Amino acid sequence: MKKVFSIVFTSVALFAATANAQVTMPAPSTTQTIIQDFGMGKIELTYSRPGIKGRQVFGAGSELAPYGRPWRTGANAATKIHFSDNVTIGGKNLDSGSYVIYTVPNQGQWDVVFSKGTAYPGSEGFKESDDVVRLKAPVTTIKEKIETFTMQFANVKNESCELHLRWGNSDVAVPITTNIKDRIRTQLEAALQGDKKPYSQAATFYYEYDKNYQKALEYIDKAIAENPKAYFMYLQKARIQKDMGDKAGAKASAMKTIELAKEAKNADYENFGNKLLKQL
Repeated sequence: MKKVFSIVFTSVALFAATANAQVTMPAPSTTQTIIQDFGMGKIELTYSRPGIKGRQVFGAGSELAPYGRPWRTGANAATKIHFSDNVTIGGKNLDSGSYVIYTVPNQGQWDVVFSKGTAYPGSEGFKESDDVVRLKAPVTTIKEKIETFTMQFANVKNESCELHLRWGNSDVAVPITTNIKDRIRTQLEAALQGDKKPYSQAATFYYEYDKNYQKALEYIDKAIAENPKAYFMYLQKARIQKDMGDKAGAKASAMKTIELAKEAKNADYENFGNKLLKQL
């Protein structure tokens, strides 16, 4: 009797363990989070990535993203984006904060919408009254077929970048800009009044951002006077002079870069100096 009871007890225990077992499997549409440094802040994007899997992506018969209907721009939950700084999209200012991106695909162009409705579940219910920015973005046909829906930042510069939405043979680019020039200028002007003056940073600002080459040259000369062995500053000076049209000055500064870089045993800057010489 005891043996029978033991067998029954063991069987029940095994059944209970099987019933309570959890099987972990990958999500059909994986989630991706991208953090992109931009301007003086960051952009954080979180979205889900469905695959085509032999289905029709866009158009009237699509079960993925039909034309003319709001789409959560991915799968699962609505696509979310957070800006740590103010930006401009489609000519409209967008304050820092979190938004939902939904789109309305159409042939030739999409409506791309940044909405304050961050509580949307993702499948439906988008309200135009929650729209903060709505812009029309053209569709570019690409040769490569993108199997998995992809969002990515491209052409990232100091004050501009593009958010690309790519799926199938379609690529939609959303331009994003920010204004950091005025804030940097204010910081520099205040710092230049202090005891430790950021001459090198001022030269970089006036050369790369403001395109005021005369001021850039003035500040790089002051920076070099404080640190005459700084080969990297001579290279910066050579670039400024080159863009000013002063080939003789640029050549002399490039030669000084190579000389000081050799002393410091920095082959990279030797190469940079030689490369610039070839451009004159």
